[in-house]
Amino acid sequence: MRVEQGRQELTALIERLTPSEGVQSTAWPALNFFRADSTGAPTCALYEPGLGLALQGAKEILLGQQTFVHEPASYLVTSVDVPVSSQVKHASPEEPCLCLNYRLDVQRIRELLPEVSSMRPMPASSPGLSLSPLDGGLLDPLLRLVRLLDTPDDLAVLGPLIERELLYRLLTGEQGGRLAQIATSGSQSHQVSRAIEWLRRHYQEPLRIDELAGRVNMSSSSLHHHFRAITAMSPLQYQKQLRLHEARRLLVAGQCDVATAAHRVGYESPSQFSREYSRHFGAPPLRDVTRLRQADTESAA
Repeated sequence: MRVEQGRQELTALIERLTPSEGVQSTAWPALNFFRADSTGAPTCALYEPGLGLALQGAKEILLGQQTFVHEPASYLVTSVDVPVSSQVKHASPEEPCLCLNYRLDVQRIRELLPEVSSMRPMPASSPGLSLSPLDGGLLDPLLRLVRLLDTPDDLAVLGPLIERELLYRLLTGEQGGRLAQIATSGSQSHQVSRAIEWLRRHYQEPLRIDELAGRVNMSSSSLHHHFRAITAMSPLQYQKQLRLHEARRLLVAGQCDVATAAHRVGYESPSQFSREYSRHFGAPPLRDVTRLRQADTESAA
């Protein structure tokens, strides 16, 4: 009952603090809220390391061939940057889809690890995205942090203490072993996270698996195996999704035409870029961008 009461209070707070659709930033930089008043088409996004809580409604998230249904009884942990497709499945103006997202700082987790005595073991290279049942130990610090948004002076002093408690609850919970692997130098998960970081910074460059494996002190076969286990895709597929996501961002922002966007993200052939863009986003670049701009205009109205 305590979990349900806390969830109801948190839902009411977020609905009040998020009066319009979309992502709402807050006075605590790592924390933001999401609201949708209706279901919609799948959208592609890059999920960074973070904690996600569905308070009302539901989202369906696709990572590679794996499907996750994020509902109020669960929390979502993303331990590495992963390209996903997500879709709001349940929402209405009367009962909007409401979510809380908390960005995780891997360095803060690493600093806290020596003080955590009990942690559930995880198999090597656990998936980079996973759901667990929500419990009161995790919900309580989140609720207290959101309450403090109404009192900025208290937030500045108490926020760091609550954040530390939140990270502790994550590390001692069902997902703790997964986060510890990513934060522990020398582990295979940490090596893969370093490979992901390099790809994020150099996605425009040609990818040579043997060189990338050497950068993170792994063999090519080991990198490929553990990379797929964590991200549900190969390094080459991951790079391709990074390129397509960035090209889409450039096009939506109106910063360049299709051929220029293709070249900027690393494609030599605009026609190949358009084919892969259509396959990934479900429509050619110009049609997709037009649809996204129309949706933004309607949402703003």
